[in-house]
Amino acid sequence: MGDRDGIFAGDDPFALARSWLAEAEVSEPNDPNAIALATVDADGLPNVRMVLLKEIEADAFVFYTNFDGVKGQELAATPKAAFVMHHKSLHRQIRVRGPVERVEEAQADAYYASRSLKSRLGAWASAQSRPLESRGALMAEVARVTATKGTNPARPPHWGGFRIRPVEIEFWADGAFRLHDRFRWTRTNSDRSEWDVIRLNP
Repeated sequence: MGDRDGIFAGDDPFALARSWLAEAEVSEPNDPNAIALATVDADGLPNVRMVLLKEIEADAFVFYTNFDGVKGQELAATPKAAFVMHHKSLHRQIRVRGPVERVEEAQADAYYASRSLKSRLGAWASAQSRPLESRGALMAEVARVTATKGTNPARPPHWGGFRIRPVEIEFWADGAFRLHDRFRWTRTNSDRSEWDVIRLNP
């Protein structure tokens, strides 16, 4: 695409996404790696929530969660997802869609070990998405887990990572008078096939 230059230039959408995220890390006041992640339930009704994108790999995007929570169950039943990353300070967004798979155990272990101790204990204490009697009950469970798991807890078997291998990525930048710039990258499957890039109307 002849006019795909400046902030849209390059032949690797993952490198481009990393570049945009790096710029946002300087200008966004909070969580530049926050994404609105969409899944679907058994009836096909969408669910969306904010999660933190933890890695942009050579060919995929990675986040972590509780497998027993709603999003984990929905991804197990329908392993497809979409997300949008919106950087208000830069007037840009990145949209992604594709199939989902779990990350390898060793990779999940390594990321879990890098988290703060309180976050690691919280992963044990929270029965994510299920009813909770009170905040006091949650804090009591955190205290119980702290007493039993110690200062170097292993990763819970119900907690780990998901990898989205996109078949579609869109890079969007705000334009004057709502004449935005949009480029959509698509490929026929997520096994490193070649990307097609087209400019879209705003």
